[in-house]
Amino acid sequence: MIWIEGLPGAGKSTLSGRLSEMLAREGFHVEMVDGRVDRTSASSDLGFSRKDRETHARRVSAAARALAEKGAIVLVAMVTPYETARQTARATVGEQFVEVWLKCPVEVCRTRDPDGVYSRAEGGLLQHLTGVDDPFEDPLDPDIVVDSSRLPAEAVARSVFDQLHRGGRLALARAAEAG
Repeated sequence: MIWIEGLPGAGKSTLSGRLSEMLAREGFHVEMVDGRVDRTSASSDLGFSRKDRETHARRVSAAARALAEKGAIVLVAMVTPYETARQTARATVGEQFVEVWLKCPVEVCRTRDPDGVYSRAEGGLLQHLTGVDDPFEDPLDPDIVVDSSRLPAEAVARSVFDQLHRGGRLALARAAEAG
């Protein structure tokens, strides 16, 4: 499972989509879970308090683990602002967990603003936006870090893909599929 985290607008969903295409071309079965989409369905009962965000991450990690146990490489794109939630996800998934941090300054994310969340927050229409009025705790020990403010989306995806290959993660996934 590849857990992609970062601020809103850092490129998590974009990376997930591009990485999914690259992995599928290599013959892997890939499933994608988007934390933003999941919030409108399985986690629609949750708000944006720390407790609710951690509950949301716990639900997503349990669902992603179930998909991974069926042989899929699971790509999770989710803000995951708290280290405790990331550690819970890692513990839920186990050794198959790969943490990818898309490091991107909030100023760059604001200029991208694909969902209009920063403009809504600045206009007083949205509260508890990570990076604006809620914190994002920098990950303590991610497996892969890519500064998505310095590279185009395709280069970010290629960098993550190459690091997965070099780290032996894709070979392990291939062996798990075969066994």
